[in-house]
Amino acid sequence: MREFEIVAHRGVADGVPENTIGAFQRALELGADAFELDVRLSRDRVPVVFHNFYLQETTSASGPVFEYDALQLQLLELQGAREDIGDRCRIPTLREVLETFAGLLGVEIEIKGPEPESAEIVAGELEPFRDLWETMEVTSYEPALLLDIGRRCPGLATDLLQRRSEEWMGLDVVAYSALHGARLAKARAVHLHPSQLSPEVVGAVRSAGIEVHSWEVNDRGRLEMIEKLGIPKFDTDELVLALTYRESMAG
Repeated sequence: MREFEIVAHRGVADGVPENTIGAFQRALELGADAFELDVRLSRDRVPVVFHNFYLQETTSASGPVFEYDALQLQLLELQGAREDIGDRCRIPTLREVLETFAGLLGVEIEIKGPEPESAEIVAGELEPFRDLWETMEVTSYEPALLLDIGRRCPGLATDLLQRRSEEWMGLDVVAYSALHGARLAKARAVHLHPSQLSPEVVGAVRSAGIEVHSWEVNDRGRLEMIEKLGIPKFDTDELVLALTYRESMAG
């Protein structure tokens, strides 16, 4: 029995760019329970898998994603792409990723927004995979988008992402904000950074029937914290480290 589920954050960028078919394939090969991806809308309102607003940070183009049609985006070269990988290093659409990986491992879909219609559009892409919704979850920093997804996809897990704490915030405010933010979104769980975790925070959130997941769990100290607090699921950029740690727990 696994103590926690391990999610490969944007796949595994092991010789391939993150958020690509190649990165998700690597996560599958290494044994991740799931992978996380980011969804933005192209100019022609196609959900594409890309993290940043601006293309010039990681591609051969410039300007924001929303100024390009999906086909234009798929033709761009990504930094770190190897020629022998080919199309697996291009910007994929959400539909392409789901058709390739749905049912093989879990998929965590972050809707970046901010378009109000992005939830409706993503829900339309998820509908053909209804039988596999138990292996998926939708996340966002925007409660309104999660509420909309929840209405359109009843039974699909939705989780609220909590932003990093500002310097003035104590853990009491973190717990209060996380709990009520998740209530506002009608979310199953809230995702907290390890710096926001404590037994008191986790207990307060769980007291309202809301689970706590985590992200950026990238070193052994954070893995030990996750185990101690009984966090059932987290995102990591260090998949092999996390998998090795879980194996050591079983031993």
